[in-house]
Amino acid sequence: MTKRQLKLGLVPTGVGGPGDSNRWLDTDIPVDASVNIDWTIDIVRQAEAAKFDLVFIVDSQFITPHSPPHYLNRLEPLTLLSALAVATKHIGLVGTFTTSYNDPFGLARRLASLDLISKGRAGWNVVTSGDAGTASNFSLPEHFDYDTRYRRAVEFLDVARGLWSSWEEGALVRDRATGQFLDPDRLHRLDHRGEFFQVAGPLNIQRSPQGEPVIFQAGDSDQGRDLGANIADAIFTHAATIEQGQSFYADLKGRAARLGRNPDEIVILPGFFLYVGDTDAEAQDIQRRYRELDQSFDQALAEFGRPFGWHDFRRYDPDAPFPAEALEAAKSSFYTHAKRITDEAVAQGWTLRQAVEKARAGRGSPFVGSPETVANEIQRWFEGRALDGLNVHLGHPEQFTRFTSQVVPILQERGLFRTDYEGATLRANLGLPILASRHRREPARLDAA
Repeated sequence: MTKRQLKLGLVPTGVGGPGDSNRWLDTDIPVDASVNIDWTIDIVRQAEAAKFDLVFIVDSQFITPHSPPHYLNRLEPLTLLSALAVATKHIGLVGTFTTSYNDPFGLARRLASLDLISKGRAGWNVVTSGDAGTASNFSLPEHFDYDTRYRRAVEFLDVARGLWSSWEEGALVRDRATGQFLDPDRLHRLDHRGEFFQVAGPLNIQRSPQGEPVIFQAGDSDQGRDLGANIADAIFTHAATIEQGQSFYADLKGRAARLGRNPDEIVILPGFFLYVGDTDAEAQDIQRRYRELDQSFDQALAEFGRPFGWHDFRRYDPDAPFPAEALEAAKSSFYTHAKRITDEAVAQGWTLRQAVEKARAGRGSPFVGSPETVANEIQRWFEGRALDGLNVHLGHPEQFTRFTSQVVPILQERGLFRTDYEGATLRANLGLPILASRHRREPARLDAA
C-alpha cells in the first residue's frame, strides 16, 4: 500500500485578497503584482522547486469599490494558467470557473486545451458563484437561486465530463501509409438534453494524458458538501481548529463513501496563511504585525458585506446590536457563510463592531511558530485526519520563502512530503486514478470465437 503523503497547494493573491486590503504596501510585492505575469511566474516556479502539487487561481466576476485590491484588477484564470503551463513543467494548474456564467461546451474545450498544453496538469475549481451582482454582468435580471445554481452545476459537470469522453483511445489513427486520420467508430456524440443544456457534441479536442482535468470544489452548506462528495476529486475548505478540520474531513469522506465512492480518492485541502519566525514568539509577533497592517477596521467593515450580497454595513452604528435583518440580503449570495456570522452574533449578543472584529481575528492561523513548531502542527493535523494537505496562501513573499526553505525540508526529512514529483500529471501527483473515457472498450479476448 502506498504511504499517504501530504499535498501542498499555492494560492497567490497578488496585491491582497480578502482581509488584506493593504498588503500591496509591502515593498516585496510589485504594485501591479496581480497582473504582472513575470512576478507570478517567479512565485509559481518557487513553489514548483519546493515540489508543490498545484497553484490555485481564485476568481470572481463582480466587484465593488470595496472589493480586495487583488479582486479589483487581476488576470483571467485560463489565460494566466496557459502562460504558467509553458513556464513550468510539473506543478498542477487549477483555476476557478463558474457553472452559472459559462456554457459547458466552451468551458470543456478551453479546459481540455489547458490540459493538453500542460501535458495533463489542469484542474477546475467548480463554483456556482456567490456574488449575486455577477448576473448584471451577464445580461441577466437576477442571480440564479440557491437550488437552481446547484442543479445547474451538477448537470454542467455531467455534460463537460461527457464531452471529455467524446474520444476513445485509438480514435485518432493518423496513419500516413493508409491515409486514415480518424476511426469514426471511436468518436462519440453526446446528444445531451437536460433541464439547462442541450449539447450535441462531440468535443473537438482529444483527451489529455490524465484523461480529464482534476475536479476541485469548495462549499460548506449541505448542498455544497453533497456536491463535493458527488463530483470532486479534491475539496478546498477552511478550518480554524484541528477539531473543525477533523469534523469536515470525516463528514465529507463519509458522504462520499455513502455515494459508493472511495473516500481515499478525494483530497481535502483547507487553506491557511502560515507565519514562520526564528522562534515561536517572533512568529506570533510577525502574525500580529501583519494582521494589524493589512486591514483597518473601516476597511474590514466595508468588505464585511460581501457574503451578505455586498450589503452596506457602514449604514449602521457599529456599537449597536448586530443588524440580523441583513441576512435577508444574502439569500442569493454566500448564504451559509452569512448565516453562520449572523447566528453567532445574535447568540452572543454582539454589536456590529464585535462581529467585524471577530471576523478579523478569525483570520489568524493555527500554523504559527518556528520552522519546527509549524512542521509539528502540520504533522499533527495530517496524521489526525484533519486534512490531506494545505493550500498555502502566499500573503507576504518573505513568509512563503521561509516556509519553502525552512519548513518543507523538515516535512521531507520526516517522510511526510515528497522530495520529487511522483508522476507527470496532476492526477498522478495527487494520487488520483486516471479516468477512462466512458466509451472505453474492453480489450478483445484471445479465446473469442
